[in-house]
Amino acid sequence: MYSVSYRQDQAHEDGIWSAVWTRHQRTDQELILTSSVDSTVKAWGWDEERCALDHKWTFEGHQLGVVSVTADPTGNLAASSGLDGYIKVWDLETGKLIKSIDGGPVDVWTLAFSADSRYLATGSHNGKINLFSVEEGKKQTALDTRGKFTMSIAYSPDGKLIASGAIDGIINLFDLQSGRLLHTLEGHAMPVRSLCFSPDSQLLVTASDDKDMKIYDVQHANLAGTLSGHSSWVLSVAFSPDNHHLVSGSSDKTVKVWDASTRQCCHTFKEHSDQVWCICYNDTGYRAASVSDDRSLLVYSTPS
Repeated sequence: MYSVSYRQDQAHEDGIWSAVWTRHQRTDQELILTSSVDSTVKAWGWDEERCALDHKWTFEGHQLGVVSVTADPTGNLAASSGLDGYIKVWDLETGKLIKSIDGGPVDVWTLAFSADSRYLATGSHNGKINLFSVEEGKKQTALDTRGKFTMSIAYSPDGKLIASGAIDGIINLFDLQSGRLLHTLEGHAMPVRSLCFSPDSQLLVTASDDKDMKIYDVQHANLAGTLSGHSSWVLSVAFSPDNHHLVSGSSDKTVKVWDASTRQCCHTFKEHSDQVWCICYNDTGYRAASVSDDRSLLVYSTPS
């Protein structure tokens, strides 16, 4: 039964741009992290028994809006990137700032942790994918898309690939070991604001301002399907941990759940009053969370 499990209104003082759901490896605590135009990142503890959120921490340190927040695969670390050009790394057990990395004014956008938690990848305005060492707090290397502003980025769960989406709709797939550009995909003609790999790393899903999502076979770089149904820009997409479902958030103010095999929409949530910037699953796939310009954080029941 699809339903709203919890609603946190006024979760931030301004629109919320990004969110991630993680589980701390040592404490087993589920956390939802949110980042906002108000220049803060917040950590919310999810209590499954009470079906409720508790505000745990507010991370302060960015001087401008926080574009992206992500967590490493262990749930021990969080990282945020702001319009101030800085990447901040946070300890999710103590709530303390571990590292502040100066990425430069045009070199920081959407963030992603590598599968081994050692690197942070971020897109940039000049099209390059910058890879920062978490331990050293320095830029290690850059992958050149030879393209335009890189708006979205994702590591494959198996740690072998990195994908990026650009403002002109171009998608690039890189081999991480060699740094070689493997494929350039031209399925969209408008900005690709979000992309993600399936849990088995076999599929790549891209979301665009053209109102559609595309599913690609990673190995052969073939278009495997198109998901249509949103009436405006698709701002965020996420794969469920069981490989069977997808969720998407749009500037049409809705959240949609999709069957990955039939490519059909299973359910539409119409709970937000403004565009939905980000949607994410928890590690069971039975819950999802969304954030919006309406400043609210919503948790859903999303049975598989």
